Amino acid sequence: MIKISLTYIFGIGASSASKICDEAGVPQDRKTFDLDEGEVVRLRDAIEARYNVEGDLRRDQSQNVKMLMDIGCYRGLRHRRGLPVRGQRTHTNARTRKGPRRAVAGKKKTPTKK
Repeated sequence: MIKISLTYIFGIGASSASKICDEAGVPQDRKTFDLDEGEVVRLRDAIEARYNVEGDLRRDQSQNVKMLMDIGCYRGLRHRRGLPVRGQRTHTNARTRKGPRRAVAGKKKTPTKK
């Protein structure tokens, strides 16, 4: 189905895909390999006219993050340090953003008495 196929494009989700299909006049339940050349052109034109996708979108996102880091705002500092940006706790959790645990030198586990 073309609606699902469009979501594989970076920057297009489910709701955007259905809007694109409606705008291009292509049925959403049509299989991708059943599209004729005219429908493909209409879909491509609809995407290019309205949406920023793939390489351009990735470039814009990275420029926005670089701008935050350059001006030195709090969000930019969190990006620079590789910590969570949106206020999540870091005492525990945040392992995805912080990476694997690093051992602290000189700190040993104390044995527990039974």
